[in-house]
Parts: sequence; C-alpha cells; structure tokens
Amino acid sequence: MEIVLYVLTVFFIVTPYLPATEHPHWFYRMPDFVRLQTIGIQLLLIVLFFVIIQPWHLADYIMVAALLVTLIYQIVKVFPYSKLYPRRKPDFESGGCVSILAGNVFQDNHSYDKFIAEVKRFDPDMVLTMESDLKWEEGLSELEETYPHTTKIPLDNYYGMHLYSKIALKNLEVHYHVEDDIPSILFECPVTEAQDVFFACLHPAPPSPTENETSKERDAELMMVGKKIREMKKPVVVCGDMNDVVWSRTTRLFKKMTAMIDPRIGRGFFPTYHAGYRLMRFPLDHLFHTKDLFVKTMIRSNNFDSDHFAMYYEIHLRAGRGPETKGELNTEEKHEVEEKIEEGKEHADN
Repeated sequence: MEIVLYVLTVFFIVTPYLPATEHPHWFYRMPDFVRLQTIGIQLLLIVLFFVIIQPWHLADYIMVAALLVTLIYQIVKVFPYSKLYPRRKPDFESGGCVSILAGNVFQDNHSYDKFIAEVKRFDPDMVLTMESDLKWEEGLSELEETYPHTTKIPLDNYYGMHLYSKIALKNLEVHYHVEDDIPSILFECPVTEAQDVFFACLHPAPPSPTENETSKERDAELMMVGKKIREMKKPVVVCGDMNDVVWSRTTRLFKKMTAMIDPRIGRGFFPTYHAGYRLMRFPLDHLFHTKDLFVKTMIRSNNFDSDHFAMYYEIHLRAGRGPETKGELNTEEKHEVEEKIEEGKEHADN
C-alpha cells in the first residue's frame, strides 16, 4: 500500500504541470482537462498519508509538501470559475438583448424530441447544434416553423453544424479555418436597428488519442478567429464546443488577445461534458463576449441523451459602452499567436 501511495503521489505531483510545457501532444494537454478531478485525488492522497504512513520520514514530509504546492497551484487556476470567487453582478442598463441555445447534440444520439423540448423550454432567438448530421437535420425540421432562418452543414464526421434563427442574420459565412471538414459559422445578428453583434460559432477538434494527436489544429483555429476579432469595431460573441477548458494557456491567450470576458467567472464551472458521468465532467462548451456586452442569464440544459449538456445564454448590449476587441499582447505573445497558426496549418496539411 505504501509503494502504491508513493507512486500515485509522484504521478499527481508531476502531471498537473505538464500543460505548462506547452507541448501540443494530447498527453501533455490532458491534465488541464481533469484539474477538478485531480484536486479531489490530491486531497485524498494527503489524507491517506496520515492514515497509512506511520511513522513519517523526511521523504514523506517532502512528498506531502510537494503535493500541497501542486494542489494550491491547481486551485489558483480553477478558483475564478467557482461560485466562491467574488463576482460583480451586472448592474448595467440593457441596450438590447439576444439569446442563444448552443449544444453538442452527439451525432449518434437520436433523442431529437428531448432536444426540441429544451429549445421550447428556453425559447431562444437562435439555436446552434454541433455534431448534427442529416438525421439530426430531419429530426429537428419542426424547428423551422419558429426558426425560419437556417444554416445547415450536415456532416457525418461528428463536426456537422446547424444554426436556426428567428432573426434574419447578416453577412453569414461558413469557414473551414484549418481543417477542410471542420466548419465554423460567422455572422452578424441585428440586436437593435442600429447595432449588430458579431457571432463566431466554433467546434474545433480536440487533442485526443482518437482524433487529433495534438492540439495544433484547435489552437490555430482559436488564434485565427482571435486575429479577426481584433480588427473589429463592434460587439462580439464567440461560442460553441471549444474542446478546451477555460483555464488552459490557449484559451487564456485567446481571451487576452481579444479583451473578451468569460461569463463563467464567479458563477460556477458549468461542466458540460460528459453528461453521462457526474464525476468525470469538464467545462468544454464556452461563450466569450466583449466588454460592451453582458450575460444576464446563463443556464445549463437538462440531459437530452447527448454526451454534452447544452448552454443557454441571454446576452445584452451594455448601454453606453463602446467596442473593445484588441487586447494588449507583448512581443512574445504575438509571436506565440503566429506560431500556433502556422503550426496548425502545417499539421493539418500533413
């Protein structure tokens, strides 16, 4: 038992730091995804030291001290996204509102009626589905009575995407930023007669042993969209299944380069994947917005038999606040952005 405890302790001391190496391979990125779970394991290991190890030697004190340091390192990373983090509740005057329900429906899931029930429950202005194929397109066809403005990209590779809107959208474009079979939808939504909000709906592929071996393609897509946003002079929303956690280096760099806000901060983790396993859930579905917007309502959906929960957002224009989409980056960060884009494109071509 002591040997097993020592091996596990060393493993959970070392692996939480692997994402800091910036190595793109999925093995190095995975510890970012499971920080909430490994915090619990580290606490358990500390308790087990007191229960199993008698008497303690110098090596035991060193290992527990190192475990505590790593535990604090992880808590610092995730704490802003907990409900315990102090949050200033929006007290801004609303200059207009638009709502969206965004959900990864899971291509092999056929519970169309359960997802439609969630749409009816929230009654959003827009509905975004990811992993939707032709079967999902047919299964959701009744939505078109309420949502006549549609964009349909049915794919059978688990990266199809459909957008349903009550509002006529402007300048809608489908992009394949990095990989030829992974789309994103960009458009402008008129919230008032005088003000449009730019939306980027994304679903990049994750780094995993079954999909992309590295995070290069995903990172490149986020950086490319970030560069586009930096040139805009209007409110911006980015949403979708990002296949990344909000405390990762890439997502933090994306938010910094665009000066965008994560409405999760101070509200809770809102883990959306895996819907079927309570103890193995990560916050993978996100929405970020510029400072001239605020999210008044943010709700996770009921389970509709997908491996993800959907997220509902009520997004308001912040009256009297001008656009701000260009965050301050130092020379090293600018180089990192360009490097991620180039590496992603090269890796996708190979």
